[in-house]
Amino acid sequence: MKQHTVIDSPYGPLTLVAEDGVLCGLYMTDQRHRPAQETFGEPRGGAFAEAVEQLDAYFAGRRREFTLPLRLTGTPFQRRVWEQLRAIPYGETRTYGELAHALGNPQASRAVGLANGKNPIGIIVPCHRVIGANGSLTGYGGGLARKRRLLDFEQGAGLF
Repeated sequence: MKQHTVIDSPYGPLTLVAEDGVLCGLYMTDQRHRPAQETFGEPRGGAFAEAVEQLDAYFAGRRREFTLPLRLTGTPFQRRVWEQLRAIPYGETRTYGELAHALGNPQASRAVGLANGKNPIGIIVPCHRVIGANGSLTGYGGGLARKRRLLDFEQGAGLF
């Protein structure tokens, strides 16, 4: 059974989605690849207390890692990419090529980028920490301005 809630954040409203009590989605307003609202289930706030607490601590600069149980639904390759994203330390970045190399397929940069873009749990699974080979910001489902703000925040340039 799915349920959802919407919370405020420094990056605009965030929709949290859980299935059987396990977080399976975190979506920003106007996010690319955002599922249809009707797939999010009933609105229920109480099931998200731990996620909200950890996100609040992250946005306040008091948390650098999330310890929530997650349900990442995707292809086996997508799930491997998303696990690599979770291994990128707070305040650091990796390139799509570095992730492809870590997955044992240096030629898979584009496939890594596609999987990165389909990440269903933004911020917590930090797809914003992936950049182009030349250091440029490239695609982000939540928009490049949000990506820049998240990276600046984590690198100490923009505490709220």
